[in-house]
Amino acid sequence: MKPTLYTLMLLLLSFNAFGQASYSGFIDQYPIELVTNIYSDGVASAFYAYSNYDEPIVINGTLKQDKLTLNEKDSNGKNKAILIFENFDTKRNQLEGTWKDLNSNKQFKIRLTKNFDIDSGESMEWTNREIIQSSSLKDKYFKLLISKAKGDFYATVTGVKIFEKKTDKLVQQIDLDCQLQGLNNLSVGDYNFDNIEDFSVFQQSFAGPNTSSLYFLYNPKSNKYFDSGFSGISLEFDGKTKRIHERDQCCAGSIVTTAEYKVINNKMVLVKKRCFKWDDKKEELVERKIEDCQ
Repeated sequence: MKPTLYTLMLLLLSFNAFGQASYSGFIDQYPIELVTNIYSDGVASAFYAYSNYDEPIVINGTLKQDKLTLNEKDSNGKNKAILIFENFDTKRNQLEGTWKDLNSNKQFKIRLTKNFDIDSGESMEWTNREIIQSSSLKDKYFKLLISKAKGDFYATVTGVKIFEKKTDKLVQQIDLDCQLQGLNNLSVGDYNFDNIEDFSVFQQSFAGPNTSSLYFLYNPKSNKYFDSGFSGISLEFDGKTKRIHERDQCCAGSIVTTAEYKVINNKMVLVKKRCFKWDDKKEELVERKIEDCQ
């Protein structure tokens, strides 16, 4: 991808971003961590985790007239609790609010202190700020390391720490060099179809919907994760067919290349590749020879 396009994309993203921050504190007497991402239109995405359990809870809502409202849903997608912060200001280091159970109407006070902002600007610099992630495994949770070099406008992901839940024991740290993407930098899934969950870290955005990620597989013998070397554009993993699907769009969607892979010995093996080009007469994508998409 051309540097100018990458810079333009980041500028558009930053224009919409209003505030990303990490907080720690308490709901009643229970210690928590809270991470927020609030946009200029008032849309708010966030998650929090009780420090005794380290199980991230995704919450979403709005910021309207200095009132931040975040909804916590149950497994059926129904609101079960609400977090409200009156007189909310992203510049404040101290936050107070209320957590309310919508079924029992029980309420608990929230008291938070800001750990840091994920800020931008060429004059700023900081190293390895740790930010908990919204995705976790059954017995492990993750914190990304975020760094900002002086002269660079945006922060980058420089590593990931893997912790054991409940004990908070650090079990592994992996160095990275990835683009920072809001709150959704890390995902979990079974990427080599061995019925054991792995994890991935968002790597980069390209033109249009194209993205790339780094995929880390679990080694049961060492109890560690290793870089799979899986590579491709916008990969999707189908657990039913045990196939990896790739979709690479070019030229405003007028050229699309797809590929299907199977996994053998933790390696991606190409099964088939297809090419589609836009046909003005038919007004649809039509399959062509692979060389026509080169």
